[in-house]
Amino acid sequence: MKPSFAPGDKVRVVARETATHCRTPHYLRGKRGVVSRVFGTFPNPEQLAYHRIGVPHVPLYQVDFDYAEVWGKAAPNTRISADIFQHWLEADR
Repeated sequence: MKPSFAPGDKVRVVARETATHCRTPHYLRGKRGVVSRVFGTFPNPEQLAYHRIGVPHVPLYQVDFDYAEVWGKAAPNTRISADIFQHWLEADR
């Protein structure tokens, strides 16, 4: 799978519930951020947790979030960074 996003792209973390293994922090679901780095593609950890081979490989991004977007209160010059796989991101227009 090819990366859909590039550094500088605005994204939103998909807000969905899951009953299985998930590498996306719950507190970031539905939050808006900006891609700061594309790490490459890796086996899907949600499949690896169940002893599957994790293909197709999924792009992994570093996404930066403004502190107020995540926690609802201002903290000047404070950002939160998280590594999030592509299937948990959507374009934020």
